[in-house]
Amino acid sequence: MKKKGSIILTLLFVFFSCVQTLAQKKTYPDVTVNLDSASLEQFVLAIETQTPLHFYYDTTQADSITITLHVQQQPLLKVLDQAFVNTGLRYTITEEGYAFILKDKNIETAFAPFNTDEKNGGRVDLNGLQKRDKDNIKTTLENKVYDIGDKLAPTAAPNAIIAGTITDAKTGEPVVGAYLQADQTGPSLVTDQYGYFSFSLPRGRHVINIQSLGMKDTRRQVHLYNDGKLNIDMQSTILTIKNVVISSQKLNNVRSVQMGLQKIDIKTIKQVPVIFGEADILRVVTTLPGVKTVGEASTGLNVRGGSTDQNLILFNDATIYNPSHFFGMFSAFNPEVVKDVELYKSSIPARYGGRLSSVLNINGREGNKKQLTGSAGIGLLTSRLNLEGPLIKDKTSFILGARSTYANWLLNLLPDQYKNSKAGFYDLNLSITHELDKKNTLYFTGYYSKDRFNLNSDTTYGYKNQNFSVKWKHVFNNKLNSVITGGTDEYTYNIGSNILPLSAYKMGFDIHQTYFKTHFNYYLDNRHTIDFGFNSIYYKLNPGYFNPDGKNSLVSPDQVEKEKALESAIYLNDKYNITNAFTLEGGIRFSFYQFLGPKTVNTYAEGLPVTTDNQTGSKFYDKGKIIKTYAAPEYRLSARYAFTPSFSLKAAFNTQRQYIHMLSNTASMAPTDIWKLSDVSIRPQQGGQLSFGLYKNSKANTIETSLEVYYKKISNYLDYKSGANLVLNHHLETDVIGTKGKAYGVEFLVKKLTGKINGWFSYTWSRVLLKQDDLAAGELINKGNFYPANYDKPHDVTLIGNYRVNHRFSLSLNATYSTGRPITLPVGVFYFAGSNRTLYADRNEFRIPDYFRADFSMNIDGNHKVHQVTHNSWTLGVYNLTGRKNPYSVYYVSENGAVNGYKLSIFGSAIPFINFNIRF
Repeated sequence: MKKKGSIILTLLFVFFSCVQTLAQKKTYPDVTVNLDSASLEQFVLAIETQTPLHFYYDTTQADSITITLHVQQQPLLKVLDQAFVNTGLRYTITEEGYAFILKDKNIETAFAPFNTDEKNGGRVDLNGLQKRDKDNIKTTLENKVYDIGDKLAPTAAPNAIIAGTITDAKTGEPVVGAYLQADQTGPSLVTDQYGYFSFSLPRGRHVINIQSLGMKDTRRQVHLYNDGKLNIDMQSTILTIKNVVISSQKLNNVRSVQMGLQKIDIKTIKQVPVIFGEADILRVVTTLPGVKTVGEASTGLNVRGGSTDQNLILFNDATIYNPSHFFGMFSAFNPEVVKDVELYKSSIPARYGGRLSSVLNINGREGNKKQLTGSAGIGLLTSRLNLEGPLIKDKTSFILGARSTYANWLLNLLPDQYKNSKAGFYDLNLSITHELDKKNTLYFTGYYSKDRFNLNSDTTYGYKNQNFSVKWKHVFNNKLNSVITGGTDEYTYNIGSNILPLSAYKMGFDIHQTYFKTHFNYYLDNRHTIDFGFNSIYYKLNPGYFNPDGKNSLVSPDQVEKEKALESAIYLNDKYNITNAFTLEGGIRFSFYQFLGPKTVNTYAEGLPVTTDNQTGSKFYDKGKIIKTYAAPEYRLSARYAFTPSFSLKAAFNTQRQYIHMLSNTASMAPTDIWKLSDVSIRPQQGGQLSFGLYKNSKANTIETSLEVYYKKISNYLDYKSGANLVLNHHLETDVIGTKGKAYGVEFLVKKLTGKINGWFSYTWSRVLLKQDDLAAGELINKGNFYPANYDKPHDVTLIGNYRVNHRFSLSLNATYSTGRPITLPVGVFYFAGSNRTLYADRNEFRIPDYFRADFSMNIDGNHKVHQVTHNSWTLGVYNLTGRKNPYSVYYVSENGAVNGYKLSIFGSAIPFINFNIRF
């Protein structure tokens, strides 16, 4: 390091020593220094804040030197002489005000040349250089002092704003969540999803340290004159097995004011064993505390007592209504195009709305801006291909991902009643990023997925997601930037049969929405950040149709009247660091919803239950006519107090409103679920949540521990009357009931993501209870008492463990246990109207058996040689290692005059899997 890092300083020192006498004739202001056992860096900063000098030195030569000096208004050169007595250091100063400090030693003259691009914030092109050259450049970049702002521009402000973007030097993609800290105790922050940062510092000399998981730590020395830019490249790294990474970035969970936020990068997701060995984002999300599913082969999420429709699932700002493939066995997100995942369970930012329980924000990758690369994989059921690279080097990049399945062979192994079944899916992702200039960037995202299957019948089922969006990011200045997004989302399902021409039919449902979003971020100073913006969504729903298929079909057509609505919101969020220990964040979101014509609205007698018997007529509203308006504020408030740098207490309160409802005949998400807009009779769902949390880091910030408690109230959640009909219902309001509910629980998480052994352990105890005690609704449920929701599962335990034997071989284990979900069972038989009838217990009075499963996998990498065309790896393991027959549901049928019960298991045996992956 000494040999390489100080070469340039040595040569400059020799050259400028020749003119030292002339330089020292220049007059410098007197300085005051009061330091005890200070480092050279602290001494230099003290001098630079009082003089126009720039100091250059090699930190490795002075890392053990301390300076003790107390002088008041003494000449600069005298102070320097006193400071360096008996240190072995000598200095020289140029006419231009550059000071060089070196130890007495032999002069070495050979060093590698390099090129920098000053127009790109001083970035250095590292592509194609040898390791020795890269080390020289890294040393040079870290010791070079970057002048930020115009030296000659007059200003009276004591502070200036420094901003820029942090990117991966190898791919050119932004580094999300990188941690920056000015000096050793100065302000700190993390980069946003675009790798952007901005913070305020006193004018003068500073050292900015940058850290990010999976990247080599680096730093930049700057002299800040006025507002300016600094772009930074980071190098990826492969950690040695014995290393323990100690990073200030690991304090984010303690320092952040947000509660209930879980972030997972794609590298962590790929380590968790899942069904058939396909990395699955939603499966990993369900291992987090407070997140559950109703059972196996279900990708619907129940977050803190919320139903599956109360989660806003976003992929690059596009809403995904059905996030599953292949009967729920796979999530709809290709892991090769995903960068990271954010789950908000509490302290939901004001920019997000429209759902009660959570926001699952999935960020896609931008693609390699340096060179064409790709990856491919083949497994038992699926294959995938990913290509990425520059369209214009360092300016425009693309990433294309595709997946498909060949699962029919598996269905042919099932019992005889499924032997003729067929199932398949595919999905496509395309993202293009284009940098217009340093202030403007455009993003295009397209996503398409399609499923089609039949289960040994003449009925074929199909559904698809289709999403397109365009995003424009604009940087006004170092304090203000904006993101404007527009796009369309569409979800469609259809059912059909044409085997018998006379009864051939097509049935389906679709939802289409067009949206426009603006988001502004205003950085006032290091303590004050303001977000504000406007969102609007235009809904068009086709609640259902049933049409003949072919000219010979005798099926009578049926069409439920379409629905339209406009949902808009304006929001403001303010984060204020009152002190280094105490932070407040408050926001308000005012949502405005209008149910629109054309539409025929049924009317019912006032004061009586909403039933077909009490219908008094109907009223037709013309196109664009406002039928019903709902509007109300939503509040966000959170606070954090740090008792120590590694221990903090947080509290949060937020309210939410949801104007769209999902109706389903099943406990989990299914392709045939339909969505319903709030109207005159069906009011929007409302919820409020209060939560508290303790956060503690230990073992040099390598182990994170958190404990959160919450209480949530819900109103206007839709449940169903007994015998409700949800399909092609022209008066759906008569078969649903608005209920109120409460959810509460405790979540415990211990996480270790570094070292040879890593993973996490989570435990959740929670309840979600509903109540319908309004006699005016026409029907009481469980006599008006609280009853558990279909997804109420009090106990949930998950263990994720990874053991990295060496760089090429690792082992992973996933074990989970949960309480069985509620179910309504028959408790007797009675004779009525000439036949036996089944008598059922109170709703959800019983539970199916508890759930337990363990999975195991091995990951085997090829060699890690840098200079080879392809890199390959194998993943193999066993899903449901113990072969436990976990019940998905329990059902009863009448057979030969008796009522018999059966238990349905999705995966009733151990399932081995194997995947081959290749990167190029």
